[in-house]
Amino acid sequence: MPEASGETIAPTLPLGYRLVPPPGWDMVPLRDGTDEAVKRIVDRAVARLSEDIPKDDVIKARLELMKRLNKAAQQARRAGGLTLYLPVERIHGTLIGASIIVSEALSGPGVGIGHGEVVAELLAEGAGSGPVTVDGSDGVRVDKTVAADPEREVEQASRRIDYVLPVPGSPVAQWVTVCFSTIADGDPHSEFADVLVELFDAVMTTFRWSYA
Repeated sequence: MPEASGETIAPTLPLGYRLVPPPGWDMVPLRDGTDEAVKRIVDRAVARLSEDIPKDDVIKARLELMKRLNKAAQQARRAGGLTLYLPVERIHGTLIGASIIVSEALSGPGVGIGHGEVVAELLAEGAGSGPVTVDGSDGVRVDKTVAADPEREVEQASRRIDYVLPVPGSPVAQWVTVCFSTIADGDPHSEFADVLVELFDAVMTTFRWSYA
């Protein structure tokens, strides 16, 4: 065995990730601390309301925001989400309808199938797919439109961008998916939707694997 050098050897597999959300967004963890995060966001939002607003309207706003955040967290958790990011501050009086969900590490389609083969398969799925490299991980970026689905409480069509990234050093195909979704101004392919997609792509340049 080689002699110990006294230096700390970094783990071969990342223990997590770091991501810098856009200004005015906040994070909701989906495994532990969800209720505390929702309460913190609601308290902060209510504190910014004008003192002239009637107390009953403040209570109504608090309950509505808490309901919206809890619903978003439940939907993200059902989709296998690990962390949810949401815009919590208004821009020109409007709250943007958008979200970022980071999934848990996902197993690949089978043992012995390499990352490259899975990436090639994902790239072949459509014109909206393209190769991307994020913090050394060669994955796939998928741009697609998701239709409204009232049965699943999805009332409007949305623009969705998925970054599908292999976990560095994983012996079998393991993946993390970072998904951005927005209804924008009601048109998934409007100029405003394109601006929000550009914002998300900029956010993904901050993604880093964490080894400590």
